[in-house]
Amino acid sequence: MQTKDFEQRAILYKSYLLDNVMPFWMEHSIDQEYGGFFTCLDRTGRVYDKDKFIWLQCRQVWTLSMLYNNLESHTSWLDAAIAGAEFLARYGRNRSGDWYFSLDRKGRPLVAAYNIFSDCFATMGFAQLYKATGNSTYGEIAKQTFDNILARKNNPKGGFSKQVAGTRDLKGFSLPMILCNLVLEIEHLLSPDMVQQTLEFGVNEVMEVFYKEEHGLILENVGLQNEWVDSFEGRLINPGHGLEAMWFIMDIASKCNNKALIEKCIDISLKILDFGWDPVHGGLFYFKDLRGYPPQQLEWDQKLWWVHLEAMINTLKAYRLSGNQLCLAWYEKLHEYTWKHFVDKEHGEMFGYLNRQGNVLLNLKGGKWKGCFHVPRALYQLTKLSQEIFTYAHSPSLMSI
Repeated sequence: MQTKDFEQRAILYKSYLLDNVMPFWMEHSIDQEYGGFFTCLDRTGRVYDKDKFIWLQCRQVWTLSMLYNNLESHTSWLDAAIAGAEFLARYGRNRSGDWYFSLDRKGRPLVAAYNIFSDCFATMGFAQLYKATGNSTYGEIAKQTFDNILARKNNPKGGFSKQVAGTRDLKGFSLPMILCNLVLEIEHLLSPDMVQQTLEFGVNEVMEVFYKEEHGLILENVGLQNEWVDSFEGRLINPGHGLEAMWFIMDIASKCNNKALIEKCIDISLKILDFGWDPVHGGLFYFKDLRGYPPQQLEWDQKLWWVHLEAMINTLKAYRLSGNQLCLAWYEKLHEYTWKHFVDKEHGEMFGYLNRQGNVLLNLKGGKWKGCFHVPRALYQLTKLSQEIFTYAHSPSLMSI
């Protein structure tokens, strides 16, 4: 792939985002009667379930606000983000300030605040909307929620954990991974000391605790003393999570001008890609077992949209920062697979779930887990990175931090 080709890639990603993906969500997802968003959309955009999942509601507020702030100032995006945030502010939290998992269409709670990830995306969404509007109420909601996250980070599920304490106590990768991105998202609401402390915690957990050099991979779960645990949970590898985390930390390393950390992220990413790629049918597996045993997740061999999009961001960002040709080759392989298998050329947006062979397994465009987030975020990131590579192709600073 030649550097000049990145101009066309930037045009492709931006046009697909603006002419295809965002119109799909703006036309089909907004609940004009009760507020908030529908996320359960079939292939054509028809609503097939009206329950509202808090983390997807918050993600859509973030997406609309982020694109308004960083790409184009469409008032329709901002209006939709505000309407979604007002619905969430009214109905989304319990009396302790913890965010529910799901509501019915009218905003009545269905599933309790059993984990911390609704809170993480509420923080992101309201912080980005605060940037767009200057409304201090949104900033206060984001900051209060972030404080709650930090207070709960050592026991994210609280009383909802199924584990019996004291036998095989584990901690998960997801929260430290998310914190690495979340802190940069809400830096404008935090003190410099809080930013630094939280970034140091997140980066250390990801790079020194969940990444195991002896295996060359990032584990989803470790023991409380940071040890590897030889069990289903302890052997679990999620290639998409690892690759997403590595581009988060590349952003932190760029901010800190830490080239050694960028190189470590790239090295880990290449190992994850080699481990996670399906040598028979192509694409990245959803889950794998560290030792090659059968994973307990029956969906282990599915190919998911977000895994491939996060891998594309990772490899293109790595190439942008380092000039590493292996990263460029992986990016091109991932682009070709994603554009061939996930893009719906007839009805728009992207399919979320393929079988191992790369055929559409579920033709939905949104549901309980897929909403207006990974696709537009990736297209925005890929547009930006492609344009940077093209623009600075003849500058000595092309691959500089």
